[in-house]
Amino acid sequence: MARKKKQECPPAPGWLISFSDLMSLLLTFFILLYAMTVMDIKKLMKFLWYFQGENPKISVKTVAVVPPISMLKEEVAKIVKKRIQRLLPIYAYQIDTIANYVLIRLFNDVVFKEDSYQLTPEAKKALEDVAKVIKNYQKPFTVIRIAGHAYVHNPSKLPPGVKDAWDLSIKRASVIRDILVKNGVDPKKIAVEAYGDTKPIYKWRNPILQRMNDRVEIYLEVKQERPDLLKDEKKK
Repeated sequence: MARKKKQECPPAPGWLISFSDLMSLLLTFFILLYAMTVMDIKKLMKFLWYFQGENPKISVKTVAVVPPISMLKEEVAKIVKKRIQRLLPIYAYQIDTIANYVLIRLFNDVVFKEDSYQLTPEAKKALEDVAKVIKNYQKPFTVIRIAGHAYVHNPSKLPPGVKDAWDLSIKRASVIRDILVKNGVDPKKIAVEAYGDTKPIYKWRNPILQRMNDRVEIYLEVKQERPDLLKDEKKK
């Protein structure tokens, strides 16, 4: 009686075939989506006329079925972050895009001297660089809103003319406004707001979280998407 030949390799499990088919279909689907983003009408008509027996003499331009998506807010946020991180530590700021805003959040305990509206030298230099970025790309922004939030740690050390947290917050926001204007930002677009200690981000009694409540926020409101404005900055 002949012996059965021993299998050299065990058979693949049944689910592997279904999984391979699924991956192939997904790959085909994404390739199809990519191919549909830009359709060359001229080549399509030539293909159809080939089967219809007609000579194509009509000049047709390429039509983009899906228009390119502009990323102005995200790109501006990256450029601003690149400028700030050269001079300030990572825990001194936060940069994000929210709805139609670019948010630049600066924490006062690093940017300003304690219970004062006097900038540190590093923060002043960083804000001057940020002002240059805003100046170059301020056309798409309708409003540049500077909101001051302050928490007085030692009232006896407040500078002359500052009574409370509200006074401190408005003076800190005004200092940043002056730097933006001095470096070419349109003053008509700037709005200054002060909230004192009335709008904390966190209400827990955690020293780290309470530190984040003491801040100045710069909101860049986007009017329209203009990716062409970023070409020069990307070359730097």
